[in-house]
Amino acid sequence: MKFLVINGPNLNMLGIREPGVYGTGTYEDLLDRIRRTAEAENVEVGFFQSNHEGALVDAIQQAYGVFDGIILNPGAYTHTSIAILDALKAVRLPAVEVHISDVKSREPFRQISYAGMACVKTFMGMGFDGYCEALRFLKRYLTERAQPSVGSDRDPRE
Repeated sequence: MKFLVINGPNLNMLGIREPGVYGTGTYEDLLDRIRRTAEAENVEVGFFQSNHEGALVDAIQQAYGVFDGIILNPGAYTHTSIAILDALKAVRLPAVEVHISDVKSREPFRQISYAGMACVKTFMGMGFDGYCEALRFLKRYLTERAQPSVGSDRDPRE
């Protein structure tokens, strides 16, 4: 399995940006933690970060046919970007939304997630661990989808 981890605006500033909200770990610390989890789960990961909405849309579109799923923290574009929502819907790759902070307990304008409307699950308020949980969840999700379901056309004697 191969997942693309996409991070939106200002996540490259982790460790500097509002440490009371996002912690003191750096962006490189985050990537290292995800790499270790991916290795333990026997999953390949690619990474992309941009502060530009169009670049995030491009990364989602380019994931089609290359990656099995997407782990996405769209940053502030969570609450504003229908373009990211449309890109996720277009590629139809299973996506999991991640937020380091608990956005539901923050400002009123953060209460809507357009990207989340196209995601199979959201992890928030878990710090960097949310990414690791998202990776594990996405692996289980894809593994379970690949299994024949009860009541399928498969002959039970096989």
